[in-house]
Amino acid sequence: MWPFGKRKKQGLTIDPAYGDPGTRTLLDALARKDWQTARDILTPIADPDELAYTMEAVGSVDGLQDWIGDWIAAEPRSTLPVLVRGCHAVHWAWDARGGARAEQTREEQFREFHRRLRIAEHLLADVAARDNDDVTARTWLVTSSRGIQIDRDIAQARFDAVVTRHPTHVIAHEQRLQYLCAKWFGSHDEMFEFAHTATAAAPAGSLLWELLPVAHLEKWLDVPAEDGADKAYITSAEVRADLTRAADGSVLHPSYRFRPAATPRVATFAMTLEMTGEFERASRTHEILGDRVSAWPWQYCGNPVDVFENSRLWVRNNLP
Repeated sequence: MWPFGKRKKQGLTIDPAYGDPGTRTLLDALARKDWQTARDILTPIADPDELAYTMEAVGSVDGLQDWIGDWIAAEPRSTLPVLVRGCHAVHWAWDARGGARAEQTREEQFREFHRRLRIAEHLLADVAARDNDDVTARTWLVTSSRGIQIDRDIAQARFDAVVTRHPTHVIAHEQRLQYLCAKWFGSHDEMFEFAHTATAAAPAGSLLWELLPVAHLEKWLDVPAEDGADKAYITSAEVRADLTRAADGSVLHPSYRFRPAATPRVATFAMTLEMTGEFERASRTHEILGDRVSAWPWQYCGNPVDVFENSRLWVRNNLP
């Protein structure tokens, strides 16, 4: 059965820490309102991508908005707790909205979504104003650009504010690509132009190459399923060439070094390579993943754990 076979569950779960002990310690600390431990873990993180991936994980912590004001009050000169609250508030807002398209989202969901985004925007703007070198708050402002539906020029300026400080920032590029998707404020042509331009300058082993499979996945989702048009698209020679070139330049390049936070990005390669019939490359990306399951991008095809397990078996069964 294309694109995913069937198999028995193995009891895998989605872990927001993706098995990383340090991230798990951080999330557990935040869950028990231990901001001192969280501060001590976050403060030494200097790499903008690593901090962004960590904040992505922080977004999974339930109830953080209820108590983090205590941390802000305890350390009023520090931008760190404000940053944590602001980044979390963007994820909190999307939780209220849900993952459905606009026409399938209730009015009350939109109201709560926008209320939470306004909180996030205020917090993130505060961090950016207080710290000219900040990259992370500015990255989450790129994300919130879609939700608050800001003008295209302002959205572009927000992205530019990140890449002038860190040109290869992965999450900022991912979020800019989403803004340019046809389902948001762009078009397929704009999305692909951005993806091809960004990857043309991407270093070997960089996760920026993930933009190409994401773009093709977004286009595939928009292709009608009637008469197998969606399958014809994702298995076309052009798409296959893009996906193999991206994988070979990124997660399958000898210089690539995996870290658990990259799990959703590697998964995007695994899923799209399988769908296009590149089973040998898909197998190698599954080897990188091991048993790490992310919601993205498996959620597009059903229950993420089920789809992940089905994908892995399908790849194994179709190896040359």
